[in-house]
Amino acid sequence: MKAFEIGEQSGLESLKATTRPTPVAGPGQAVVAPRLISLNNRDLQILRGAYGAKKAVDRVPVSEGVGEVVSVGEGVSAVKVGDRVISPHFVNWAGGTFGYHAFGFDVGVTHDGWLAEQVVLPATSLIRVPEAIADENAAALASAGLTAWNALVEVGKVKAGDLVLCLGTGGVAIYALKLAKAAGARVAITSSSDEKLELARALGADITINYKTHPEWGVELMAQTGNAGADIVVETGGQGTLGQSIAAAAVNGRIVIIGVTAGQGMSVPGYGTIIGKNLTLKGIANGSREMLVNLVRAVEANGIETVVNKTFAFDEAPAAYAYLDAAEHVGKVLISLR
Repeated sequence: MKAFEIGEQSGLESLKATTRPTPVAGPGQAVVAPRLISLNNRDLQILRGAYGAKKAVDRVPVSEGVGEVVSVGEGVSAVKVGDRVISPHFVNWAGGTFGYHAFGFDVGVTHDGWLAEQVVLPATSLIRVPEAIADENAAALASAGLTAWNALVEVGKVKAGDLVLCLGTGGVAIYALKLAKAAGARVAITSSSDEKLELARALGADITINYKTHPEWGVELMAQTGNAGADIVVETGGQGTLGQSIAAAAVNGRIVIIGVTAGQGMSVPGYGTIIGKNLTLKGIANGSREMLVNLVRAVEANGIETVVNKTFAFDEAPAAYAYLDAAEHVGKVLISLR
C-alpha cells in the first residue's frame, strides 16, 4: 500500500512517499481505509521536529480522518466491515478527566496515523459516523472539531448570549465559530486579512478585527463591546497572543489555551489583569473519546458543516502540507483517497 513517512523531521521536505505491506488486523484491532484525511498545525510542527522529541523516521503522520473498516481482528464486535468511522487521536483517553495516560497512544505521533491507504486502529476507539454526516463534515471532527468542543463546551460552558473570541481563521477557530453560533453565542474573530474576515462574517461572525490594522486588538474588542469583553477566548496563538487575549477577556472570562506557536519563551503577560478580572486560564490537549461521541451527536442534530478550504489528492500530500503552512486558508485542508 501507499503511505507517507515523516523522515528526519528537518522541515516539510522530510515527508516521504513509501510503500508498505497491506496491514493485517490483530486481536482487538480494525483496519480502516481512509477516505478523507485532515491536516492540522501539529502535523507541520512534527515535520520540523518541533513537536516534542523527534519521532521514529518511519512514522506515518496525521491524526484525524474518516474512513471505512475493511477488516477486523479476533474478538472485535464494536465495528464491522463497511462501517464508516472516525477515531480520537488520544486512543487511551476514553472518558473522564485528562491524565498523562492520554499521551501513551497518540495517533500520528506515538503510533502510525492516517496518511496511508490503510491504518490499523484499536476497534474500541472507533466511532461510527451517522449517515447524515458527510465525509467532508466528519474528517476534521477528531482533532480540530474536538479541540473546539472541549474549549467551548467542556471548559468554557458556552451558553446563549456569550461572546466567544476566536483567534485566526484556522481549523479550530472556524470550528469554534460554528459551535458557538449553534449554541446561540456571539462570535468575534481576528485575522490579518480583510478577505478572511469577510469570509468569517459570511460564516456568522458578529465582530471582526484585523490585528494588523489594530495591533492592540484586545483594546479594540473592548471598544466594540462597550468594555464588556469576551466571555470565552479560544486562544490558538500562544504566548505571543496571550497578553491581548487577557486584555480582551470579560470579567470572569475563560481563556482556553490551545496554541503553542506564537512568541515562545515569553513570561506570562497581564498578570495583574488575570487577578483583577477573576479570569480562568486553562490549557487543554484535544479531548476524550466520550467528548467526541457527544460532538458527533451535536453535529448530526444541528447540521453543522466543516468549512473546507481546499482538498488535495493523496499523492499531493506534500503540496497540501505546503498549502497549510502558507496560512492562506480559512477552515480545513483535506487530503482525499476517494
